[in-house]
Amino acid sequence: MAVRREIDMSSQEFLEELEKTKKFTDKVCKQFGWVYNPNEDVNEGVIMGLARHKLMYGKRFCPCFMVIEEDGKFKSADDRICPCKPAIEKEIPEEGKCHCGIFCTPEYAKEHSK
Repeated sequence: MAVRREIDMSSQEFLEELEKTKKFTDKVCKQFGWVYNPNEDVNEGVIMGLARHKLMYGKRFCPCFMVIEEDGKFKSADDRICPCKPAIEKEIPEEGKCHCGIFCTPEYAKEHSK
């Protein structure tokens, strides 16, 4: 049986994982030619959620989807591990942003910046 951990979001462990996750999302943007959402609150919330899931479940499951336990392992109910297949193949090309909203096309970001 998989064990879900409780996370102290002010702990050194969490702050270090948060920094690693920020580097990870920077790399994803660069790899796919995406940019961050112009709304910083969205980005901060998603990055914190990704870091929390990495510590709790061992993977950066998208924070906008349920994580379930199946056969003693954790998995995203929608198979959403960042950057997820639906975002890469459908959401970003068609809507300009992923479901969680952190990754956007440059065009989407420009259109939605304040």
